[in-house]
Amino acid sequence: MARLLDAPMRPGRLVWIGRRPARRAPMTELAEAQLEPGIGLAGDHWRGSAEGARQVTLVAAEHLRAIAAFLGLDAIAPARLRRNLVTEGVNLLALKGRPFRLGAALLEYSGECHPCSRMEEEFGPGGYNAVRGHGGITARVLKAGSIRLGDLVTR
Repeated sequence: MARLLDAPMRPGRLVWIGRRPARRAPMTELAEAQLEPGIGLAGDHWRGSAEGARQVTLVAAEHLRAIAAFLGLDAIAPARLRRNLVTEGVNLLALKGRPFRLGAALLEYSGECHPCSRMEEEFGPGGYNAVRGHGGITARVLKAGSIRLGDLVTR
């Protein structure tokens, strides 16, 4: 199993960056941003512990398409899920247990990002269940760095 988990994987890329300036405030879409250890995405309202697991949230664009299909929609805007970063072309769960690069920053997978009851509020009845298993991951920032749309996500 260890051999399979360490097998090469194709890099993904960053396709969306969003910052929450305040709790429940609309997301601000960015072309570039700074990731900081103990802070996460610079300017985001997140105020957890500096050692906390949820410094940055990521979701795969492929999962946004799945969530939309479960809701009977053609697409959903990334801001509706309120994750910081959207990637494409990489299975985020394959990053578990290993540090990964995103642009100039170094991150580590810290857990799955499960949906909250707010998904019912955002998407209506069934929103929570549509996101189950597709909410993405949380990560800690190990090394500061700038990120830009199009940057590679590599293990």
